[in-house]
Amino acid sequence: MEHIRMPKVENVRLLDRLSSRRAVVGTLYLTATHVIFVENGSETRKETWVLHSQISSIEKQATTATGCPLLIRCKNFQVIQLVIPQERDCHDVYISLIRLARPVKYEELYCFSFNPKLDKEEREQGWKLVDLNEEYNRMGVPNNYWQISDVNRDYGVCDSYPTEVYVPKSATAHIIVGSSKFRSRRRFPALSYYCKGNNASICRSSQPLSGFSARCLEDEQMLQAIRKANPGSDFIYVVDTRPKLNAMANRAAGKGYENEDNYSNIKFQFIGIENIHVMRNSLQKMLEVCDLKSPSMSDFLWGLENSGWLKHIKAIMDAGIFIAKVLIEKDWVSFGHKFNHRYGNLDGDPKEISPVIDQFIECVWQLMEQFPCAFEFNERFLIHIQHHVYSCQFGNFLCNSQKERRELKIKERTYSLWAHLWKNRADYLNPLYRSDHSQTQGTLHPQISPCNFLYKFWSGMYNRFEKGLHPRQSVTDYLMAVKEETHQLEEELEALQERLANLQKSQSGNNKVKSKQQDRSKQFGLYTSNNSLANTPQEYSNDLKSFPSRSPSQGDEDSALILTQDNLKSSDPDLSANSDQESGVEDLSCRSPSGGGCLPSEDSGKDSDEAVFLAG
Repeated sequence: MEHIRMPKVENVRLLDRLSSRRAVVGTLYLTATHVIFVENGSETRKETWVLHSQISSIEKQATTATGCPLLIRCKNFQVIQLVIPQERDCHDVYISLIRLARPVKYEELYCFSFNPKLDKEEREQGWKLVDLNEEYNRMGVPNNYWQISDVNRDYGVCDSYPTEVYVPKSATAHIIVGSSKFRSRRRFPALSYYCKGNNASICRSSQPLSGFSARCLEDEQMLQAIRKANPGSDFIYVVDTRPKLNAMANRAAGKGYENEDNYSNIKFQFIGIENIHVMRNSLQKMLEVCDLKSPSMSDFLWGLENSGWLKHIKAIMDAGIFIAKVLIEKDWVSFGHKFNHRYGNLDGDPKEISPVIDQFIECVWQLMEQFPCAFEFNERFLIHIQHHVYSCQFGNFLCNSQKERRELKIKERTYSLWAHLWKNRADYLNPLYRSDHSQTQGTLHPQISPCNFLYKFWSGMYNRFEKGLHPRQSVTDYLMAVKEETHQLEEELEALQERLANLQKSQSGNNKVKSKQQDRSKQFGLYTSNNSLANTPQEYSNDLKSFPSRSPSQGDEDSALILTQDNLKSSDPDLSANSDQESGVEDLSCRSPSGGGCLPSEDSGKDSDEAVFLAG
């Protein structure tokens, strides 16, 4: 709280990006974790909450006659424009947010103070939802070709790798350590994915320190061991995701790529994905197009094409199709993706920031667009993951390595995002998913085209806060609502059918009792006259004056239910609260003998009150 110069500012205007006439007046609050804007409306006090960790940039604009504008851009692509009456107050808010949005140590992040009121056991269970050993076991390792190695125990070989890694069985500790010394940041080749159907595998590593002519025997032996662990192939692909020109330029810095003359049975492939700086600039250009207030279709499409964003998405998709690996917890978290550097969790070099995981998430969405029935999760699931990569509300995406996370005791001090998503999993189900659909069987084969026409602009991600641009409900949300309503109606139908069966059973028992009573009366010479009280509606057919008029909405098939209404009210108040038309049951206790108005008894009055109360 010591960084907050101005905790509260009144009469602040929150502008609508599309129309300044729709500005709302309210109070701005600064807390240790959030920026909060509360509207002044007496009927509905709408609140807008923004985490400090979500703030990407704050821009203090030139003072106008109405006040001092403050533009806040967020990492989840939300844009908030405020107008603060006094320039001095605006300056204090600006200075406060600059510091609050750029924490200098991990302990300042929201996840270390966030408390969802779970006990220690529940917190531990949340972190155990994802078990990497179980994931490898699912893939079929260890086996005759691959084994787990503790060569990196205590992070002695590579501090950005996990302590346990899978390597070829023929790769000795000497080979692994020698290979690591020849790789950037000592990131030696390690198993990422294994297909037990054909024994194919995917390994990951950093670029070699080959320079123009250097070589390493242990590194060459390591790649040979990987080839032997893939018995179905006589060679292995070595895929470099960089453009070839970039890889050649890195030679001057002592890095580079594998020389095919030094490695036997390899085929080299460059993919051509640009570096983090190009990606950061491309995203910025695309967001500038999204900020246009009323662009023509040609201006929007030209700006989108000029940003190059979809071209980069296609390049990554092409690489994914070629390599085919998609796992967040294992390939991003455990193997040392630099979350802190790439997403600016702490104050640091802005040139290191790049939307790498944003592009990964969008690639998954692009696949979902091509294969709408193949994924059990929906678009909202991806958007919420992207949101929490930057929110720092959970501890999953902190630090640059497993080593840093263990040193900070992340699992003991923070909560897991996966437990939160699992708890609310009903919100993230894809209504189009079918386990028996052809798209869910076997391998996905995305369409490959030389142009970008297959790839769409993801408005659900980049324009999701622009309510004025997208007033209609998304198709997925609509389908989920229909599916939920259908499920509720099916449950109600099942309950009503069960109640009907019970009523019919009860009525059948009553008829048997009455039949026995009539038989006994006949034996003793006792007969019921036509003017006495009847036991069934049919017995009133010859004496219409003594029988109440029936509702025209009810047919004769409902007559078997009438005599059980009193029992129904006492045993099932939910159904008795319904109207005659809804329940299909007529309340005889609330009618006059002549079919006129209601003559409530003491009991019928209670039932009537109960019905009104339940309906309300």
